[in-house]
Amino acid sequence: MLSRSCLGLLNLVSVDDYQALSRVPKVMAVPGDVAELEIDDVVSSGTQERRIIVANQLPIRACRDAEGKRWSFEWDSDSLVLQLKDGFPSDVEVLYVGSLKAEIDASEQEEVAQVLLERFRCVPTFLPADVYNRFYHGFCKHYLWPLFHYMLPMSPSQGARFDRAQWQAYVLANKIFADKVTEVINPDEDYVWVHDYHLMILPTFLRKRFHRVKLGFFLHNTFPTSEIYRTIPVRDDILRRGYIGLDYYGRTVTIKILPAGIHMGQLESVLSLPHTAFRVKELKEQFRGKVVILGVDDMDIFKGISLKFLAMGQLLQLHEDLRGRVVLVQILNPARSRGKDIQDVKNESEAIAKEINEKYGKPGYQPIVFINGPVSTQEKAAYYAISECCLVNAVRDGMNLVPYTYTVCRQGSVALDKALGVEDGAVRPKHSVIVVSEFIGCSPSLSGAIRVNPWNIDDVSEAMNSAITMAEAEKQLRHEKHYKYISSHDVAYWARSFDQDLERACREHYLKRCWGVGLGLGFRIVALDPTFRKLCVDNIASAYRATHNRLILLDYDGTMMPQASINKTPSSEVISVLNYLCSDPQNVVFIVSGRDRDCLSNWFSPCEKLGLSAEHGYFTRWSKDSPWETCGLTTDYDWKMIAEPVMAHYTEATDGSFIEHKESAMVWHHQLADPSFGSSQAKELLDHLESVLANEPVVVKRGQHIVEVKPQGVSKGIVVENLISTMRSEGKSLDFLLCIGDDRSDEDMFESIARSVSNPDLPTISKVFACTVGQKPSMAKYYLDDTTEVIKLLEGLATASAPPTSVTFQELQGTP
Repeated sequence: MLSRSCLGLLNLVSVDDYQALSRVPKVMAVPGDVAELEIDDVVSSGTQERRIIVANQLPIRACRDAEGKRWSFEWDSDSLVLQLKDGFPSDVEVLYVGSLKAEIDASEQEEVAQVLLERFRCVPTFLPADVYNRFYHGFCKHYLWPLFHYMLPMSPSQGARFDRAQWQAYVLANKIFADKVTEVINPDEDYVWVHDYHLMILPTFLRKRFHRVKLGFFLHNTFPTSEIYRTIPVRDDILRRGYIGLDYYGRTVTIKILPAGIHMGQLESVLSLPHTAFRVKELKEQFRGKVVILGVDDMDIFKGISLKFLAMGQLLQLHEDLRGRVVLVQILNPARSRGKDIQDVKNESEAIAKEINEKYGKPGYQPIVFINGPVSTQEKAAYYAISECCLVNAVRDGMNLVPYTYTVCRQGSVALDKALGVEDGAVRPKHSVIVVSEFIGCSPSLSGAIRVNPWNIDDVSEAMNSAITMAEAEKQLRHEKHYKYISSHDVAYWARSFDQDLERACREHYLKRCWGVGLGLGFRIVALDPTFRKLCVDNIASAYRATHNRLILLDYDGTMMPQASINKTPSSEVISVLNYLCSDPQNVVFIVSGRDRDCLSNWFSPCEKLGLSAEHGYFTRWSKDSPWETCGLTTDYDWKMIAEPVMAHYTEATDGSFIEHKESAMVWHHQLADPSFGSSQAKELLDHLESVLANEPVVVKRGQHIVEVKPQGVSKGIVVENLISTMRSEGKSLDFLLCIGDDRSDEDMFESIARSVSNPDLPTISKVFACTVGQKPSMAKYYLDDTTEVIKLLEGLATASAPPTSVTFQELQGTP
């Protein structure tokens, strides 16, 4: 293989873009000795923009000559990953990483790799044969492929069950791909576009190596519901994703449904070839007087081929007038994998076709014409062009571009019109009808198609009849609608849209610091603001000693008490450090919590000078002896009569959940429920409560394992504003502010502090320390790792302060 240093040098060279490849021979012959191929033939790229396209297979055809001594390579013009280049700006260089569709001997791999890089800008990943078989034919095609199409391996005859050795081969193959990308990538400049389910863990490997890599992933397959996906033993290792347009550990992860398209120029070129026109004329003569319905499918268990044939039989059974007039031509592309399931589908389909042909066929008429592939693009185009209807009957499929190709072929060309006898200058009406399964990806983009449930044989049969008997004017309207969309949303449009979305998603990559968290496939990147740093005891202690009017705000659950603790009562250590901080007359210390006031009063009864803010600030008291104050909002709680029955309904349906009644709020807890079901129920409850309480003066929010309903205008952020305002009104000019919290409600405090600090109309607080617990994106500028570090920090401040008495903090704690 090429060395890292050699590839680093080759990284600076480039072939001109795809449109200018005429200067390079389309077919490259590689003799046994390829030493004469020099790097000098390739043009330097300098600072040219570059896209690295990573797919399971390179867009290259490879074959040996008759003697088996020379390899020859050429572009695979039918490859989608080659066609997508048309969507990139003309000055963008494209580099491909993937496997060849041929087995290259180890002794030839280095030479072949050099030729492919120099002449085609392709970097081959040579997987050992046993790894490739377990990776592709095993884990990908016989495990993931059925699962992603909603087929669970309930028995040995229904797909393959999870095999740890195949999974390990999948991981190894993805790692080999990552190694190849690593050899050629400029991580600061290049954009990487990874394709399809074969390489779903490749992004994890790449981001682990290059934290800021500009990376996009496109799944060409269907993605199953969570009920199906959860059955995969390695589900967490495969799937690491965020939510549409929202932050995922500080990185903006954009998820978008973006249908692929076809290469209009290439298909139109095929339609203009004399041979295509000649073949169309032949087929027209062959099927004279017949209505042709066309199916083009891979030999696959999910394409619904046998169901399609059964529907054809039903059509002929119910409509005697169509016997002898309607022909279903089924083109079968070669299977992409091998195994008993493929052979079973083939045998079943052939048996059904034979039965129908024997029952309804006669001399000169065969109802089902079975064409086993491979079939050339030109041959398919000719069949598309003469077919009155296209039937795509898959029970589950990804995008499936067959209806798109059919529509463009029915639009035709000048050469086709001439072959069909249309006079020069005459306008031939264009019409087509598509019958499409509702379970395939292209269905929503074909608004003029007849949608069917492929499992409903009667439904499909009737749709076929409707397509045959449809008025010509309606066929024309449906065709025009489809052609307008397909021609404007081609493969270049798809690639350009993805590329633009990728650029937008990566704009802030270098404005943040990246931290690697986790091991193995559990690794993830946390992207944080450059100013975000750990709160050091020494730094805050010096600021603490130099100031005289201090406000210390502390959340409780998750901040001073671990979330996982069953007993939430504060420890003697917590009580001691709070008392010591409160004993300093220059300090005002508050616990700001979502807990109710009775709970906080009981827990912190030993802390006489400690301030408490309960229920997110609805109730506040400045010390144990002072009265509780409300936030001044209305005390109308009629909304509870609406919310409680709804919460009770979800509590009954969710084992481990319960309702907490507060004076100002109601909280539904699900931390003890099944994690997945509890989260799902919480989302549904949130939507339900927002609907029934839409006209009430409350807000509904989700928190960590909770759904809470509370009055509008109540938040921890307002608590901060009120406390600062009150202290200033009493003549205390704040010069030190420490605020520590861990969850979403505490972000309100951090945001309020940030507003106060940046407001020029308010007095300046010289020392401000907003601190979140855990390394995560936050409005706070500092972080501490856990509750233990929070307590240590507070103890450090207690030690740093001048003791109001002769008793030191360590003595108070009972330490020597």
